[in-house]
Amino acid sequence: MQSKILSRRDLEFLLYEWLDAQALTRRQRFAEHSRETFDAAIDTCEQIATELFAPHNKKSDQNEPHFDGERVHIIPEVKAALDAFSAAGLLAAGHDFDQGGMQLPCLVEKAAFAYFKAANVGTAAYPFLTIGNANTLLKCGTPEQIGMFVKPMLEGRYFGTMCLSEPQAGSSLSDITTRAEPQADGSYRLTGNKMWISAGEHELSENIIHLVLAKVPGPDGKPIPGVKGISLFIVPKFLVQPDGSLGERNDVVLAGLNHKMGYRGTTNCLLNFGEGKFRPGGSAGAVGYLVGEVHRGLANMFHMMNEARIGVGLGAVALGYTGYLHALDYARNRPQGRHPLNKDPSQPQLKIIEHTDVKRMLLAQKTYVEGGMALCLYCARLVDEQRTAADDAARQRAGLLLDILTPIAKSWPSQWCLEANNLAIQVHGGYGYTREYNVEQFYRDNRLNPIHEGTHGIHGLDLLGRKVVMQDGAALKALGEQIQATIQCSQAAPELAGYGQALRTALQRVAKATGALHAAGDTNKTLANASLYLEAFGHVVLAWIWLEQALAAHKGSLPDADFYRGKMQANAYFYRWELPKVHQQLDLLESIDTTALDMQDAWF
Repeated sequence: MQSKILSRRDLEFLLYEWLDAQALTRRQRFAEHSRETFDAAIDTCEQIATELFAPHNKKSDQNEPHFDGERVHIIPEVKAALDAFSAAGLLAAGHDFDQGGMQLPCLVEKAAFAYFKAANVGTAAYPFLTIGNANTLLKCGTPEQIGMFVKPMLEGRYFGTMCLSEPQAGSSLSDITTRAEPQADGSYRLTGNKMWISAGEHELSENIIHLVLAKVPGPDGKPIPGVKGISLFIVPKFLVQPDGSLGERNDVVLAGLNHKMGYRGTTNCLLNFGEGKFRPGGSAGAVGYLVGEVHRGLANMFHMMNEARIGVGLGAVALGYTGYLHALDYARNRPQGRHPLNKDPSQPQLKIIEHTDVKRMLLAQKTYVEGGMALCLYCARLVDEQRTAADDAARQRAGLLLDILTPIAKSWPSQWCLEANNLAIQVHGGYGYTREYNVEQFYRDNRLNPIHEGTHGIHGLDLLGRKVVMQDGAALKALGEQIQATIQCSQAAPELAGYGQALRTALQRVAKATGALHAAGDTNKTLANASLYLEAFGHVVLAWIWLEQALAAHKGSLPDADFYRGKMQANAYFYRWELPKVHQQLDLLESIDTTALDMQDAWF
C-alpha cells in the first residue's frame, strides 16, 4: 500500500536524479557513505515515523498537554516515539562520527526527517528544536558547554528550546526586557518572561536546555537599548554538576500553556525566569551561562533561527504533502457524480478523480508540495556545498544563495502548502471539514507556519530590504546566474524551451521591479509592499525549481513513464496557471503603489 505520509518515489527522484546526492560521497566527510547507507537512514526514519509517530497524531491533537499547576501531562505515546527516535541515533544524524553521529549530508538528513514532520508535527517538534539548539552551541559554545549540554542532547537525554519572544515584544526583539546580571563566578542570573516557547516544559527528558536572549546591563546599570544589547545564555531546567549529574532545580517556571489552533501535541509555554519559586544556590534569579561574547546574542541565535526557518518551510511542505496524498487517495476511491454529457442515473458513478475540477485541485496541490519539497532540499544541498565544497569560491557562492533563498524557503511553502491543505479539504468535500478525517488537522497544524520564525511581513522586509541589496546585490546576482543557466539548458529541449523563455521574462521583471523599488527615494515606499514582493519573487524561484525538475524528468526512462509525465504536467500547470500571476504583482510593485501605506487608522 502506498504511504500517505510522503512519496518515497518523489524523494528518490529529488535526491538521486536531480540533486545528485551520490556525488557527495566523493567528498571526504561523506566518503564512508553510499546510496545504500543513505537509503537505510531514510528507511529507518520512514519506519519509525509510520509505526510510532503517525498512529498517535490524532490522539495527541485531541488530548493536548495539560498543566495541573505542578506538572505537564502528555500522552505516553509521545515519549515512546521520542525514545525510539533517540535510540536510533537520529538526534546526531548529521554530526561527526566522533560525536556519535552518522555524518549524513544535510540533504539526506532533511529528506529523511520530513517523514516525522508529515507523520506527527507535534511530537516531531521536540527533537528538532533540540537538534537546532545543539547545532547553535556547537558553533558558538565553549568545549565545556558542548561537553556538558550538547553531548546529552545528541544522546536524547536532554531536550532543548529557544527562548526569544516576550509578551510585550513579540517579534520586536530590540524591546525584550529579560535581564541578565553577571555573577562573581562567571555565571549570570536571569529575570524576565518568555512567551510562545515550544517544548518549554515537559517530562519527556531528564533536562531541558533553554537558549535565552537577555540583556546585560551597561556601565550605568541600565539595559543597552536595541538589539546591540542582547546576549545569549544557556539556562537549564536543572543545574548540571561538573560530573554530569543533575543538581538542584533552576528558577525556570511554567506560568501557563498556550492553547493553540494546531500543533497541539507540542507544549507551548509562558516561562518565568527568576520569579523566586526556586532559589538555586540560595540566591534569586535563574542561573545562566553566556554563549559566545556579551552583546553578540542575536548573531549567535541566528545560527538556530536560520536553520529553524528552513525547517519551518520543510514542515509546511510535509504537512501539505501528506494532505495531498490523503486527498489523492480519497479522490481515487470516492464515487460521486457523472460526466456532464452522461447524466444517466443507471450508469455507475465516477471516482471523483475523473472530474476535471478535482484534477485541477489535485494538480495545484502537486505543484505546491512537490515544488516546495524540491526547494527545501535544494537549500539543504546548498548547506552541504557551503560546508564541504572543494574551494572557497564555491562555498561562498552557496552561502550567498542560501542567504537569499532562506526567506523564500520559509515563507513560500508556508503560504502555498497551506493552500494545498485547503484544497485537500475541498477535495474531501463535507467529510474534509469533520474531525473524523485527517485533512482538517493538517490545515490547523500548518496554519502556524506563516507565523512562527518570522511572519511573511518580516521575511518580505528581509528579502527586499536586505538580501537583494547586500554586498551590492551579490546574492541576487548569484541567484540570477543560476536561473539563467537553467534557462540556457531548457533551450536544448524543444518541449521545455517556451517555459525557459517565460522564466527569463519573469526574472527580468523581478530585476526591474527591484530597481524601481530601491530608486523610490523613500524607505517607507520601498518596503510598503514587501510581502507582495516576497510572494512574486517566490513564485519566480519556484518556476525555476519546476523547470529544473522538468529537465531531470525529461531524461527519465520509459519503465517509470507515468511518474515523469506527472512531473512534466505539473511543470506545465505551474507555468500556465501560477507564474502568470506575478506580472500583475510586479506591475503594482513597479508603480510604487501606496494604497496600503496611505491608509489611516481612522478610516478603517
